[in-house]
Amino acid sequence: MGELVQRASQQLTELVRAELRLAQAEMKEKGKRYGKGGGLFGGAGVVGFLMLQALVATAIVALALVLPVWAAALTVTVVLGVIAAVMARSGKKQVARAAPAAPRQTIENVKADVAEIKESAHR
Repeated sequence: MGELVQRASQQLTELVRAELRLAQAEMKEKGKRYGKGGGLFGGAGVVGFLMLQALVATAIVALALVLPVWAAALTVTVVLGVIAAVMARSGKKQVARAAPAAPRQTIENVKADVAEIKESAHR
């Protein structure tokens, strides 16, 4: 009986170690895939940014057909500046709504709970 328990214990230990090795190998493979995916996303971001620059250049060239080149470039620059200003103002409003970062309602609830506990302790 003791030998059976010993063998079962040994087999269980080997099984757990094998499962851990399998999990380690699986996580290593997943980590490689996440790394490759992240790199591809980063590359896509760079190419997308270059595409936007090309689009801006295209807009300038298109406007240059009816305006002098300097006026076309200035027009596109002003439009982009207005878009950036609107986005910045909107972002500032969102950040202001979120401030302060402390969870006010939770703090008030905890203060009320502490006051209630103190009051109950004095009774």
